[in-house]
Amino acid sequence: MNVEEFREYCLSLPGVSEKMPFLNVADRYSRDVLCFYVGDKWFCFVNIEVFDFCCLKCRPEESAELRVRYEGVKPGWHMNKKYWNSVYFNYDVPDGIIRELVERSYRLVVESLPKRDRERYTPIHSL
Repeated sequence: MNVEEFREYCLSLPGVSEKMPFLNVADRYSRDVLCFYVGDKWFCFVNIEVFDFCCLKCRPEESAELRVRYEGVKPGWHMNKKYWNSVYFNYDVPDGIIRELVERSYRLVVESLPKRDRERYTPIHSL
């Protein structure tokens, strides 16, 4: 999977938007971070120049399990380590699993939105 395929996949989920919120920070790596949002909350971010990993929200019990199962899943970079994982591309995490994790992250964020906003997003298939 390359950065464009990943971006297209994220944008294919209902109601997803994207933006680069860190353009004015000193850290070059952070300036190149693209965030994917549902409503006004992000569920995923990735560096579009380096494309080394994506950061995804996860239930705490799943986070721990994924970190044991895959060497390419680490605690979330600059995020709450209990709820966020950094999932490395071109490592031991198959692209299909990365897509599933993106969908899970999306669903977790949709579930956290106010009811009136939650209802605007079409449910995606169950994993």
